[in-house]
Amino acid sequence: MSDLPFWRVKALTELSASEWESLCDGCGRCCLVKLEDEDTGAIAYTDVACRLFDAGACRCVDYENRQEKVADCVRLTPEAVGSLSWLPPTCAYRLVADGKDLPWWHPLVSGTRESVHEAGISVRGRVAGSEETFGLFELVDRIVAWPVKWPKGAKVGVKRKVAR
Repeated sequence: MSDLPFWRVKALTELSASEWESLCDGCGRCCLVKLEDEDTGAIAYTDVACRLFDAGACRCVDYENRQEKVADCVRLTPEAVGSLSWLPPTCAYRLVADGKDLPWWHPLVSGTRESVHEAGISVRGRVAGSEETFGLFELVDRIVAWPVKWPKGAKVGVKRKVAR
């Protein structure tokens, strides 16, 4: 048996359901409304959250039923992670899929759910409101760059090798 944590020794496709769910750091960046340029396919993040998102807790208020309630909610799977260009660079699913280790602020590393907020990774305090608050044309005025950036001092370093 390895003393290494599961995300270092298993591929995403090998994770149990509980391991998979624990990879989510609770940042909420993926729950921000994104706009896609029809001509170029470029994705722009807004500071507007999905209508089911609790901006204080940085969690979905109805996670189990989210796809029935929000038609364009994307269910992350190991197969989908590689094809979703809009996943933020800080996303643990993306990091692990790219062979990188989890950063110091990830709850599985730090041991606390608060570290993701303390490191400035989460959307807590940065959400302008729910998508129900803004009209479609107002969303363009809500485009922000920070969800696709690493906050200073929060960047992850070294690549890891999956032990077999």
